[in-house]
Amino acid sequence: MSVSESPASQEQPEKMYLPRTSESESLKKIRHTASHVMAMAVQKLFPKAQVTIGPWIENGFYYDFDNPEPFTEKDLKSIQKEMVKIINRKLPVIREEVSREEAEGRIKTINEPYKLEILEDIEEPITIYHLGDQWWDLCAGPHLENTSELNPKAIELESVAGAYWRGDETKAQLQRIYATAWETPEHLAEYKRRKEEALRRDHRKLGKELGLFIFSDPVGPGLPLWTPKGTVLRSVLEDFLKQEQLKRGYQQVVTPHIARVDLFKTSGHWQKYKEDMFPLMAEDEQAAAIEQGFVLKPMNCPFHIQIYKSELRSYRELPMRLAEFGTVYRYEQSGELGGLTRVRGFTVDDSHLFVTPEQLDSEFLKVVDLILSVFKSLQLKNFKARLSFRDPASDKYIGSDEAWEKSQGAIRRAVETLGMNYFEGIGEAAFYGPKLDFIFSDALDREWQLGTVQVDYNLPERFDLEYVAEDGSRKRPVMIHRAPFGSLERLIGILIEEYAGDFPLWLAPVQARLLTVSDAQLPFAQEVAQKMRSLGIRVEVDTSGDRMGKMIRNAEKDKIPVMAVVGAKELESNSLSIRTRAAGDVGVIPVEEVLEKMKNAIANFDNF
Repeated sequence: MSVSESPASQEQPEKMYLPRTSESESLKKIRHTASHVMAMAVQKLFPKAQVTIGPWIENGFYYDFDNPEPFTEKDLKSIQKEMVKIINRKLPVIREEVSREEAEGRIKTINEPYKLEILEDIEEPITIYHLGDQWWDLCAGPHLENTSELNPKAIELESVAGAYWRGDETKAQLQRIYATAWETPEHLAEYKRRKEEALRRDHRKLGKELGLFIFSDPVGPGLPLWTPKGTVLRSVLEDFLKQEQLKRGYQQVVTPHIARVDLFKTSGHWQKYKEDMFPLMAEDEQAAAIEQGFVLKPMNCPFHIQIYKSELRSYRELPMRLAEFGTVYRYEQSGELGGLTRVRGFTVDDSHLFVTPEQLDSEFLKVVDLILSVFKSLQLKNFKARLSFRDPASDKYIGSDEAWEKSQGAIRRAVETLGMNYFEGIGEAAFYGPKLDFIFSDALDREWQLGTVQVDYNLPERFDLEYVAEDGSRKRPVMIHRAPFGSLERLIGILIEEYAGDFPLWLAPVQARLLTVSDAQLPFAQEVAQKMRSLGIRVEVDTSGDRMGKMIRNAEKDKIPVMAVVGAKELESNSLSIRTRAAGDVGVIPVEEVLEKMKNAIANFDNF
């Protein structure tokens, strides 16, 4: 029985839809207004508190305060009570446009220095929103018309965290109050339920409980260490994709972890991506001053380009598909790190295809087919496609308008050919080219970017790549960058939470555990285990000597897909009493039949 067919899943009630702020104008108004009410309440209770910024976020809002004393959980309760009083006073929310000089004067009168800094960055018209005649702040809105439109039973203050002013570690340390607000108490209750479920599924907690990975202070933040079981999980995913790629004509390569900085100057990473790269390793101060030395690679593409460029290619060799599980390094800020989903060193299932312009559309479609095949095997069904295009008003991109129009056109043709549901993300492109990103919604409706495909006319131009065309002329290839997983670390973190640590049989680090009623059955269990290993089945024998009930509970806790109990009857009949997490007690089955069923289930990405 597959997981999707289990009785438990059939009885699941229909999930309540909780829109994100960006999807709902009414939520924007509610959360903008609630954030002002919260800030007013804070300044009423803590007169020395100065306000900074208070934007909405996808599931709520926050406000940053400079307050002499740290806020406590007790303070949050007091603030929420004060918010209820403000809401019940039915204060009108009044929008006012003012001149820069008028705004500056008012801010100086109330001695709010952070607002003066904010004012410097605001373009006219400058708008102020008032809560009656009691409180005001600079804000672009939108807002409700009256505080009474807020439902106090649909608002909750959640937590306090530290935050630097402007996100700069050299500036003032502020206190950030996170909160959420919804249209109805039922929406708030569902949101809280999902938060509790997210804690239960948290990959950092489950990863530790299942013994998959650790973080170590002496090693450093954002640098995971993979245990034997976690390494099995990584290896299974790598081997799975390598086999898929082998069927589709990919060639595996291996490249170094560092390179001369000049390589990344040519690619444009040093100019456009420098702040996300680890610092230059220079031999001396003079070399550092002229930016000569080595850097840890943030991307694999310049290395694959060098392999392509190592000899003159013919059109007959194209498309050339180079693939690598390449570890890259990004100097993420410590406050932005988060378990496996945001790390400083991670392995990308990277590939770069060098194609003729005529091959571009068909190769792009083949890459998308590979990604969809991977998602199907991983049981990831709830995703949508984002056309990540450039923002023409931004200067962060390289290359000509013509190159961008051609590459964006190729991506649009592909999704329209496939009839995929998609939306456009203007400004989400890589600096060298647009992308087709696959945005996955997990069991808690959180969104993650997984697979990506990029069309690139710019790096072939910057590295002067060529091939000999059929007529003997030299022509420029087009590059396709693609990564079905995105990164192994992020993918594994997402899968742990999506499955709640309950991996499907083919992916589980330990696929079966043999449990013996007494030591008399241990030799037989070890013999069966060896047969399983010879078939590539990952198996353990419980040699703890615990009572059977405890061994079963431990196997359940460790989320082992198949448990095989061996007692005197099973020993005598050369069979196993099978219990699976997907279907419960299956019955007593001959050993050879168990081996055959497990082998077939694993090969077909199915349960026992």
